[in-house]
Amino acid sequence: MPSILDIINLKKDYDSGDRHLTVLQGINFSLDAGDMCAIVGPSGSGKTTLLGLCAGLDRASSGSVILNGIKLDELSEDARAQVRNQYVGFIFQNFQLIPTLTALENVMVPMELRGERNVQQQAMELLARVGLAERADHYPTQLSGGEQQRVSLARAFSNKPAILFADEPTGNLDEETGERVEKLLFDLNREAGTTLVLVTHDLELAAKTDRIIRIKGGTVVSDQLTAFMAND
Repeated sequence: MPSILDIINLKKDYDSGDRHLTVLQGINFSLDAGDMCAIVGPSGSGKTTLLGLCAGLDRASSGSVILNGIKLDELSEDARAQVRNQYVGFIFQNFQLIPTLTALENVMVPMELRGERNVQQQAMELLARVGLAERADHYPTQLSGGEQQRVSLARAFSNKPAILFADEPTGNLDEETGERVEKLLFDLNREAGTTLVLVTHDLELAAKTDRIIRIKGGTVVSDQLTAFMAND
């Protein structure tokens, strides 16, 4: 099976005033289509930076990101945005819903950008799938944190992504709400056959994926299949 994500000797530097920071260095891994992988590590280890590079939200200082056979580091900003819209879903810790749009309109946005038809019906079906059909006309400020994250889940799957990146998807939620969002995430992912890359502090959540990549100080310190995968 061809890999859907190849990370090759990735490095990310930042210049902050007169300080030069290396956030990531020598990162290498590959994911096959349908894999579920968690990236874990202490705060400041570079997890979110790595996720942004993998998704084409930012550009590496050196090394390569190859997403679905496309080398992202050679693309312009506009071309990377097109790749994201075609192949990538993203779930953020702080939801990132557009405040001036209703729940339904937020889910419709990626489909409209792709020029799809009958987007309202598809968006309503996705909202129903996450249990929010009756909240379709509500704006983000009228929704609880858990409801906002469920809207963002529906939005992430609305462009039928080949790969889904989730950055601390339960980080801002209480335990019960987080468990509901977590179950929806895995259920939707399995139904769609999507590749999942998950950044989390929650080791119990990480253990539900097939593979855990640990990073510390900007480098990979371990990369192993989970017991969940080993017992499958």
